[in-house]
Amino acid sequence: MVDYSKWKNIEISDDEDDTHPNIDTPSLFRWRHQARVERMENYEQEVESYAKHRSEHENKLKEVKQKIENSAPNLDALKKSLEELEKEHVNIIKKGDELKKKEKVMPWNVDTISKPGFAKTVINTKPSKSKQETLTEEEREARMEKFIKENEKDLKHYGMLRRFEDSKAFLKAHSHLVCEDTANYLVIWCINLEMEKKCDLMAHVAHQTICMQCILELAKHLDYDPRACLESFFMRIQMADPEYKASFDEELKLFKQRITKRAHEKMEEAIKEAEEEERQQRLGPGGLDPIEVFESLPDELKKCFESQEIGLLQETIANMPEEDAKYHMKRCVDSGLWIPNANKDKDDTAEGEEDANNE
Repeated sequence: MVDYSKWKNIEISDDEDDTHPNIDTPSLFRWRHQARVERMENYEQEVESYAKHRSEHENKLKEVKQKIENSAPNLDALKKSLEELEKEHVNIIKKGDELKKKEKVMPWNVDTISKPGFAKTVINTKPSKSKQETLTEEEREARMEKFIKENEKDLKHYGMLRRFEDSKAFLKAHSHLVCEDTANYLVIWCINLEMEKKCDLMAHVAHQTICMQCILELAKHLDYDPRACLESFFMRIQMADPEYKASFDEELKLFKQRITKRAHEKMEEAIKEAEEEERQQRLGPGGLDPIEVFESLPDELKKCFESQEIGLLQETIANMPEEDAKYHMKRCVDSGLWIPNANKDKDDTAEGEEDANNE
């Protein structure tokens, strides 16, 4: 069934059925048209003002959340500000819904009843996520590995571009790269570069990463395929709209800070893993770390192991309380600091070798 109800509310400024013989019809038509144009302009200004206000508010909200995550000073004040911004966000969403309803009930007219069908071609359908959402973690990792293996050369090429115009042309020619996998690859690349102390190169790749993330965020906001948002993003950033450029630069700055922080964390994790691996290799037959056991010994026992004098060790053990002596010596054996009957084993080995030679 076709719904024809939307055709019933059409505003026509030169409808002669509504005119009276004594009224100047041409003037009436002009007044109607002018009033309609003014209403449309007012509505468009209202929509533009709303979009600008929402964008500014979302940037403030993101900035405050980032400061709280980074444990900035005046946390109480920041949390209070965040609470107020979140309340205002609810009102902004309501305002957006009101504008949508207002647009829906507005009568159609000659300017809105039709649009040019062949002015340009864009992909304006958001790709389905149903397949991606059903993928397991292992399947996503496998898909990511396959994507990188097939496109790593092009991904690195895009990451090394400098001019917006070159980036736009390259992504148009390689539209399959406009996706989350590319953004994820670039983020990992940035972290690795920072860990390698290649800070200038990291900053350059970070710029390209934010470009990709902005395209994806724009597509998410408009509910479009990301490839359809290439022209829109690069047009806005190349026109150097002060507010948009300032927002882009701020996001780039925060991203580089997050990369530096994450790289530092990964370095610490790598050091801890190396230390733990070294510790595991040090463990004695009883599973204790000889360094930790040595540090826990009384000073008189430490001197014995440092000097490696067995007689001094035997004398020190004899002078200690029996329970303490057993406790410490057991830990020394379990950690490998002390090997019982080591000399006997050496003598047995030497005798065995001598017997073998005699035979």
